[in-house]
Amino acid sequence: MELLSMFRQLAGGFLVTVEIFALTLMFAMPLGMIVAFGRMSRIGIIRTISKLYISVMRGTPLMLQIIVVYFGPFYAFGIRMGSGYRFPAVIIAFVINYAAYFAEIYRAGIESMPKGQYEAAEILGYSKSQTFFKIILPQVIKRVLPPVTNETITLVKDTSLAFTISIAEMFTVAEQIGSAKASMAPLLAAGLFYYAFNLLVAMVMERVEKRLSYYR
Repeated sequence: MELLSMFRQLAGGFLVTVEIFALTLMFAMPLGMIVAFGRMSRIGIIRTISKLYISVMRGTPLMLQIIVVYFGPFYAFGIRMGSGYRFPAVIIAFVINYAAYFAEIYRAGIESMPKGQYEAAEILGYSKSQTFFKIILPQVIKRVLPPVTNETITLVKDTSLAFTISIAEMFTVAEQIGSAKASMAPLLAAGLFYYAFNLLVAMVMERVEKRLSYYR
């Protein structure tokens, strides 16, 4: 009975973990593309701001970013956000952090494309937007999928950092149960949940990668 109760509590924390994971991907991936375009922009100020943003996000700990996003409104503007702001703060911090990593992955993929493809598309009468979306982007997706998969797997594990501002995701729940019962079992069970989740993510991404390997 105790074991069943423990798994129920862990399952509740796991749902929060999945929410953080899904919402981060949903917003960070498109934001990363916008930042990547900014990073490659010919306009100096936009390029500089994008480079600075990426540098700060990748150069400081995600845990610190979560704390800054949550407590920042109070210390900067004297605005008390309340406990209801905890979950949105976590999502904001995760999104702006992972968008920086995705931006560099996208940029590397886009810049790796041969210039000859752009020239050929221009000769065929394609506009710049048509060239990007119909010719370049499909190839970029194939090229960046492995590093994107790595970041996605890292994201699953990083969701545990939500404990920083007392979000009861799976790791926090496991730690609380383990402390109350003086047992390692909840943490081991949480480890199995994380492993199973990462295994599922890896299998899905591998399946997508195989479907995109249409020239093999």
